[in-house]
Amino acid sequence: MRLFAGTRLLCWMNKKMQNKIYIIAEAGVNHNGSFKQAVKLIDAAVEAKADAIKFQTFIAEECISKNAELADYQKTNIKNQYNNQLDMVKRLELSFDHFRDLYNLCLRAEIDFLSTPFDFKSIDFLSSLDMTFWKIPSGEINNLPYLKKIGSFNKKLILSTGMASLGEIESALAILENAGTHRDKIIILHCNTEYPTPMYDVNLKAMQTIKYAFPGVKIGYSDHTLGIEIPIAAAAMGARVIEKHFTMDKTLPGPDHKASLDPKELTAMVLAVRNIEKALGNGIKKPSPSESKNIYAARKSIVAACDIKIGEKFTDTNLRVKRPGIGINPMKWNEIIGKTAKKNYSRDDIIHP
Repeated sequence: MRLFAGTRLLCWMNKKMQNKIYIIAEAGVNHNGSFKQAVKLIDAAVEAKADAIKFQTFIAEECISKNAELADYQKTNIKNQYNNQLDMVKRLELSFDHFRDLYNLCLRAEIDFLSTPFDFKSIDFLSSLDMTFWKIPSGEINNLPYLKKIGSFNKKLILSTGMASLGEIESALAILENAGTHRDKIIILHCNTEYPTPMYDVNLKAMQTIKYAFPGVKIGYSDHTLGIEIPIAAAAMGARVIEKHFTMDKTLPGPDHKASLDPKELTAMVLAVRNIEKALGNGIKKPSPSESKNIYAARKSIVAACDIKIGEKFTDTNLRVKRPGIGINPMKWNEIIGKTAKKNYSRDDIIHP
């Protein structure tokens, strides 16, 4: 029974470990409203070997009122160029036709196209595209009509949870499930929406809290820190999805460029996550192929401590444990003590049974 249970456990672990970490290169609005810049971002994401590139699809007037003030980080990053959010975001729009073209470019480049919708018209448009995932941004986690509509599609989706409490995540998850999307299709991303996020506010352990609080969902991490070390740490802690903003140039005007990676940094992050993915392995503890050749050199055998004559008994005095490990396993020490030598041994000779 123990052997059967162990075999079943190993099969489960191997199946689980086959899942690849899904890396999203978040272009967001870092195209600055330029279709040509958006194409360059696709090329950079492909070059970095990300699994997906994600944009943001919206009609500014449909999701932002004229009374919405800029966030503090937006005021800092754009140096008060705009009076309010609507004024800023209006200049970052791409048309639905542009997004359809970007989608087709991604198909040809063999990278997944994703885009976060921010209004119902954008949801309706994106539903005409065969996206791998729907992505719900942190700011919509308390938007019941929005959650209900996307949940009704019964498609795989990613839910970001910046600014949210565990209770708010629970409520959003319930709406999505009641609308028709089972939780096994949902990936919840831990996130902090400050740009950039200070290290003391990252709280990566909250990602695992989410995992244990909502059995059946996968977890991931959407990062807004500077640098690449936190996404790498998230990968090591079990994130199945990593999302990170990137830009062609951090000095460009706009709200998110300064907290984004440049193309070289994005490439480095993807490579590092893939290395972590390899290093995590399958969880089975046994000698690895690369270290197996070292067993004989690093381990030890039972050897003669001095000359031993044929017929003489092996004792604690005339035996030692020394390298190499090509003879009797020292774990059999007690089995050898008291036995009679069947041949003559010189000092350091490997003992044979």
